[in-house]
Amino acid sequence: MNSSKSRFFIALLPPQHIQDYANEIKQHFADNYASKHAQKSPPHITLQPPFEWVNDDLSRMEASLLEFAQQQQPLSMTLSGFAAFVPRVIYINVVRSAELLSLQCDLMLHLEANLEIIDKVGKNRPFAPHLTVAFRDLTKQNFKAAWPEFEHRQLHFEFTADKLTLLIHDGRRWNIQSEFAFLSGK
Repeated sequence: MNSSKSRFFIALLPPQHIQDYANEIKQHFADNYASKHAQKSPPHITLQPPFEWVNDDLSRMEASLLEFAQQQQPLSMTLSGFAAFVPRVIYINVVRSAELLSLQCDLMLHLEANLEIIDKVGKNRPFAPHLTVAFRDLTKQNFKAAWPEFEHRQLHFEFTADKLTLLIHDGRRWNIQSEFAFLSGK
């Protein structure tokens, strides 16, 4: 059996118009603050951080995610303003809702029980939903320059999250591998 592995993560992706807006902000950071790293993935809200998985066993993971997603209700999401993890990360703030926290918790439990995927860091830290627009290669100096520009900037989006997205790393960037629709119409 070929045991080559890929890196994956699981996220909620906002609708295209919100992704377009977030990508414009990411481009602004690339152009003005030399921070390009956030452009290596589509705008997303991480539910399960990156993990490795054997490529030959991908269908088992996808079947398990499909089974999980079909038990979930679509949930209302609100993005409001900007926030930061000082001194390196600036993100679009995702309003914490009971439904979102419950979805993330249930997903972690499902992955651990069914696929033995465990996020050790996440187990010891509260879930902080966010949509990153600049990180990692944003220097402390550029963070200090950029943060006042975004700290009080208004932003408000509402959307319904109705699917999980599995992303795969190709060695350079993250790409959508597959999507799993939530149960609808209940």
